[in-house]
Amino acid sequence: MVRGPGCRGRSDSLVVCEVDPELKEILRKFRFRKETNNAAIIMKVDKDRQMVVLEDEFQNVSPEELKLELPERQPSLLYTRFVVYSYKYVHDDGRVSYPLCFIFSSPVGCKPEQQMMYAGSKNRLVQIAELTKVFEIRTTDDLTETWLKEKLAFFR
Repeated sequence: MVRGPGCRGRSDSLVVCEVDPELKEILRKFRFRKETNNAAIIMKVDKDRQMVVLEDEFQNVSPEELKLELPERQPSLLYTRFVVYSYKYVHDDGRVSYPLCFIFSSPVGCKPEQQMMYAGSKNRLVQIAELTKVFEIRTTDDLTETWLKEKLAFFR
């Protein structure tokens, strides 16, 4: 296996890509944002640089709108993405919180090489972003407000 300058092998098959320094700063600022709207950062692995990079940012985006922004299929190619989502969550008792959720979108059928790069880089990215609410979806259809609320209910 050939590895680029941004990746390190942790075993014979697992490749861990570094996180782009610019993305680290974007994640830091996102973590401390003051806005009270739903917002998201979508990240991908740049295969040429073998580094996790920013793909897009969204403001005022619902889970249903966000799923439309995730590339699920393009002529016979499936795409994996990382998402950090700031969600306005209204608890059963009326309290409002703004949890940061890490969503790993890994559609069934992705190329094994791509799955390994993303799986190997996921934990590193979660550490850098200092996130504890980590979820995985296998199809973008799973990303709904109901699904997200069910996941967040475990974190009262």
